[in-house]
Amino acid sequence: MKKKINIIEKLIDELCSEGVEFKELGELGNLYGGLTGKSKDDFSNGNAKFITYMNIFSNIAVDVDVAIFVKMETNEKQNKIQYGDVLFTGSSETPDECGMSSVLTKKIDEPLYLNSFCFGFRFNDHNLLLPEFSKYLFRDEKVRKQIAKTASGVTRFNISKKRFAKIKIPIPPLPLQEAIVKVLDTFTELEAELEAELEARKKQYEYYRDKALTFDEVKVPFSDLGDVYGFQYGMGNTIPKTGGNFPVYGSNGIVGTHHEYNSEDSPVIGHIGAYAGIVNWGTGKHFVTYNGVICNLKNGIDARFGYHLLKKQNLIEIAKSSSHPFVSYGKLKSVQVQVPDINIQKEIGKLLDKFDALVNDISIGLPAELKARRQQYEYYREKLLTFKEKTLSKK
Repeated sequence: MKKKINIIEKLIDELCSEGVEFKELGELGNLYGGLTGKSKDDFSNGNAKFITYMNIFSNIAVDVDVAIFVKMETNEKQNKIQYGDVLFTGSSETPDECGMSSVLTKKIDEPLYLNSFCFGFRFNDHNLLLPEFSKYLFRDEKVRKQIAKTASGVTRFNISKKRFAKIKIPIPPLPLQEAIVKVLDTFTELEAELEAELEARKKQYEYYRDKALTFDEVKVPFSDLGDVYGFQYGMGNTIPKTGGNFPVYGSNGIVGTHHEYNSEDSPVIGHIGAYAGIVNWGTGKHFVTYNGVICNLKNGIDARFGYHLLKKQNLIEIAKSSSHPFVSYGKLKSVQVQVPDINIQKEIGKLLDKFDALVNDISIGLPAELKARRQQYEYYREKLLTFKEKTLSKK
């Protein structure tokens, strides 16, 4: 790795010792919107592939192999995604998670469309930035901070396209871009290997969990999930981040602190957006915002059993059934589950807690190793994508 870094330093000395030019996005290309005028039925029997909100949020390079379709009429006027386009999510529950980017790094023959809750950016000069370089640049912390400043809102934050066009990015020479991509690709490949191994462990946990939570239907009949939990959306028009010792849970974990609490030792389900359907455990007394669903445990249910029972349900996929991920009361309450005797619940809860720790505890094993690898990748990404801005001479 040190040898590769030395090559990059040598290229900087040769090609841009005085710095690189920075330009605003508005000077470099144009923004375009996603699908318009589509109904829910258009996503049921589609004939054209489109890129979802979650595809962009979760991948630095667009996954074109995911087969999700929308119905398109002949000669319908909609923006099509092109090779090299940078795609962005339009909103999130915090400014820091708005405008997550993904780049189309593969050339495709078929038409490809964009989700209505997202937008795209297309360079005027397609040879200015390598798509493989763009996928790292727009996820770099310095650019991410600029993107966050373009967002405003209360419980949901939305990108201002006018402010977004003012974002400045560096334009390094192409040979330097290629060298940086090679280094960062090495880190992402190593991370992908660890993720694959961790995913295998998650599948193992899910196998034993599903087996432990499946019972003889005669002895343990199915009932509604609404008989296990009383669900309600979290509270507050803003996300409190200071003012107390109680952790604040949004759609995917802690987002701040507050002096009040509205739930205690219970799961929190992501309500809307990228994390809709994700189940987290709210430890102790905590506050849940509108972006999360409060789970009030009913009598006769063991808390940890109930948590694993929720994890077993395909809530993320349920949330994805709409164009913008969303979990409703109706969907939650009607999910069919089996609930055995309380003593059996406690045994199952303890057993599954052990498996859960092996997969999700970031202080031990693979999760800890993956965390360390990500921190290393982020360190080098920050280092390699930090450029001195070239001072342009005045004529």
